[in-house]
Amino acid sequence: MTQHKIVSRDEWVEARMQFLSKEKELTRARDRLSEERRSLPWVKIENDYVFEGPDGKETLLDLFGGNSQLIIYHFMFGPGWEEGCKACSFVADHIDGAVVHLAQRDATLLAVSRAPLAEFQAFKERMGWRFKWVSSNGSDFNFDFNVSFSSEQLESGKVNYNYKSGEFPMEEAPGASVFSRNEAGEIFHTYSCYGRGLDSLIGSYTYLDLLPKGRDEGELSFPMAWVRHHDSYGSSND
Repeated sequence: MTQHKIVSRDEWVEARMQFLSKEKELTRARDRLSEERRSLPWVKIENDYVFEGPDGKETLLDLFGGNSQLIIYHFMFGPGWEEGCKACSFVADHIDGAVVHLAQRDATLLAVSRAPLAEFQAFKERMGWRFKWVSSNGSDFNFDFNVSFSSEQLESGKVNYNYKSGEFPMEEAPGASVFSRNEAGEIFHTYSCYGRGLDSLIGSYTYLDLLPKGRDEGELSFPMAWVRHHDSYGSSND
């Protein structure tokens, strides 16, 4: 950690005010970027995707739950997995608190995984999550949104992830996709993000960024190497 100069309160306030101007500049830049994001073109969804939910089969339109906006978190839980991805679980720990508030702004937030519903229900119960989580097993949904890859794609080294083609280490990847529907029931894909684009969904990182040590991940083998399922901290689990 950086060695810090110790100063008087007045000197600290002066330094803080100088930094505040940079924070305000970033805030305004983020607002402009968000406005530009909302101005991106849309793609009409033509496929009839069907999901398996707690109450049976549901279409993509059903997942909106009466709202006109839908955010889907692509949770890495492939067929045959016993546990969900640790990093995706880290993201998911922040979902329950947001769901009720988003509903007041005409938006639904839920998770989708490629594993059959029965395979991740026990894990969801273990984690204590309440948000809606459905399965896309049997459909092309995950593949169409570039968060699941066939063995042929992986072997070819030409996986399309995060808007570029290259090698990828496994058959599942994280992401978030946003959709809008109109009164006629037509659905449009408006946005997707992957990789570090998902950082903004992780409130814990925002808190860590306020601390003197920050995320403190520079010496790790990869940024989220420290993350565990929230019931595994303090255990010997990797």
